[in-house]
Amino acid sequence: MSAFDIKRFFPFLRWPRPTLASLKSDAWAGFSVGLVLIPQAVAYATLAGMPAATGLYAALIPTLVGVLWGSSALLAVGPAALSSLLVFGSLSSHAVPASAQWVTLAIWLSLYAGLFQFLLGAFRLGRLSNLVSQPVIIGFINAAALIIMASQVPTLIGIPDLFTRAPETILERVTGDPSHVLMTSAFGFGALLLLWLTKKFFPRFPGILLVTVLGTFLSWVLGYAPAGGEVVGDIAKGLPPLVLPAAISFEMHRELWSAGLVLALISFTEAMSSCRVLARKRRERWDENQELIGQGLAKVASGFSGAFPVSGSFSRSALNLYAGATSAWATLFTLLCVLLCLLFFTDLLFYVPRAVLAALIIMPVFSLFDFGAFKRLFSIAKDDAAIAIVTFVVTIVAMPRLHWGVVAGIGLTMVCYLYRHMQPRIIEVSEHRDGTLRDSVRFDLPRLADDLVAVRIDAALNFLTGAALERFVTEHCSESHQVKRVLLCVGSVNDIDATGVDTLESLQVALKGMGIELYVTAIKKQIWDVLEDAGWIAILGNDHIFMTDREAIAALADPVRGRA
Repeated sequence: MSAFDIKRFFPFLRWPRPTLASLKSDAWAGFSVGLVLIPQAVAYATLAGMPAATGLYAALIPTLVGVLWGSSALLAVGPAALSSLLVFGSLSSHAVPASAQWVTLAIWLSLYAGLFQFLLGAFRLGRLSNLVSQPVIIGFINAAALIIMASQVPTLIGIPDLFTRAPETILERVTGDPSHVLMTSAFGFGALLLLWLTKKFFPRFPGILLVTVLGTFLSWVLGYAPAGGEVVGDIAKGLPPLVLPAAISFEMHRELWSAGLVLALISFTEAMSSCRVLARKRRERWDENQELIGQGLAKVASGFSGAFPVSGSFSRSALNLYAGATSAWATLFTLLCVLLCLLFFTDLLFYVPRAVLAALIIMPVFSLFDFGAFKRLFSIAKDDAAIAIVTFVVTIVAMPRLHWGVVAGIGLTMVCYLYRHMQPRIIEVSEHRDGTLRDSVRFDLPRLADDLVAVRIDAALNFLTGAALERFVTEHCSESHQVKRVLLCVGSVNDIDATGVDTLESLQVALKGMGIELYVTAIKKQIWDVLEDAGWIAILGNDHIFMTDREAIAALADPVRGRA
């Protein structure tokens, strides 16, 4: 094998050669996803506070880059609900939505989030995304879904200032001229109802496409826009303009760094869940680090296209799979669909009611709600449930800066993790009837010998657990003056640090001062290497070390005692 493998840097060179049959399947799936992606892209652009055209820009070059350098063939990269919401939340306190400054900040945010993901993938640090634990994801996604739906209600019913004006003012305006609200609500709730019906009775039918086409047609026929209804409006034809972001202040750059990092982690976690599902369905392997590189480059490409951060879409990826896509070539047909729309058919989007776009956002997001997950967490681990609840509450309270909910969740996760590991499982053990060393309290076992205490620690021996082990052993030895020997079972110890070595040295000295001999059994190789390098093996002596628990039992147990 050559030292330089070009396919490592250009993974799309590993794509299988297509056949006529596979191209037919990919073409059908690709165009199906493309026809759904176009209205979704426009809808998610409005959710991100961006001009409608940038949604189509984010669905073109970034999607191409994502599939070329990603590892999951059927992952649909492009505008996504959670990423769009994070963009809105990160920028809403710094600029006016859809303004030039807003677009500039969104471009910088996309570049930073993409750079973070690219570096994580390039340095093989994909597993750092696991810092966003499942409880944090559950709390954040449920909060985000609630926020997304609430943010679309004003557009859905035609009252843009629903949450900013006094209720009596809004009521007076609506009762004075109810036609606008009724007309807008008819489009919005009608779209929701039709989406629900197609999902329930025709789950494989692209309901989003049907709702968009029907809503656009009715808007044009009924004169919705001339009557004062909000529509998408003009979208310029042509390819995305490749742009360099305008200069912003250093303080603004610092604001975007933390938001970009959180967005990178959350969006990749969202994409990673889709990749796992696709990999299980297709029985394929995928590389999380390569996917990070692909996702990162896609975000960078989106920034230079004048758009906002993209991510992997679970709904469109599922549609890709169900429509019969066999390879990444399906995405190329999706791109062809978007390209044709940008070049020739943007005029058709003029009459799309914004209430219909709100429905297109609300319906997919509704499936993100899973309050039953909180109940499951309570039954599994109450601290995990607490993490999910704190993440949920902080995300809601910190609105619009949603990333603080994730930061709070990760911080509490670290605290709980450290607390758990500061409470290691340390037990006194004795010989069970099957010949192994088991919990003497649980199985009501007598000691191996009257003068022997056998102790097992089921955790790493480090700065978090060392003091607990030393305290446990010394307390048990102090309870009885008969104890002259201690057997330390370390078969469950997989890791040890300098504090752990110091603990063993201190314990040996303390026991020796009490006239007690220390024995150790079942030391694993990686632990043995550390202890040998530290010189502790030589100090303890090979006659005080047993390779297995059975050897220790045979050598130290009272032969008069039978097994329990």
